[in-house]
Amino acid sequence: MRLFCFAMTVFSLSFLPGCGGGVQEKEIEVKASNDPLNEPRAILKRYAEGQPFGSEITSFPDHVANVREIDPERADILEKGIADLQAAPAGKRKAIAKELLGKLAPSMGIPSDDSDGKGTEEASETE
Repeated sequence: MRLFCFAMTVFSLSFLPGCGGGVQEKEIEVKASNDPLNEPRAILKRYAEGQPFGSEITSFPDHVANVREIDPERADILEKGIADLQAAPAGKRKAIAKELLGKLAPSMGIPSDDSDGKGTEEASETE
């Protein structure tokens, strides 16, 4: 009888939640819908793959305006890049689109200049 009670106790305790549950992993989806450069990058990627211009080229002024609200520097890069693409001969458009994609690559919010005001040359002298 004692063995039966012991077995039932062990069996019952095995169903209680506790340390043996392990870590539950959840997949977090990051949506690019908040990034105004998402659609221009997708279009530029197609151009970099060799797709010719279509009617989507007329939407770039709107894309530039949306980007300008968030990041004026990148808006200028996009605006100039699109103008260069439109002026370029068809054979050079792939290379220009690839270069533009590199300039508009997503950043992690890291500022491009030093926050302490020191230049790279001055900072390397102090090390």
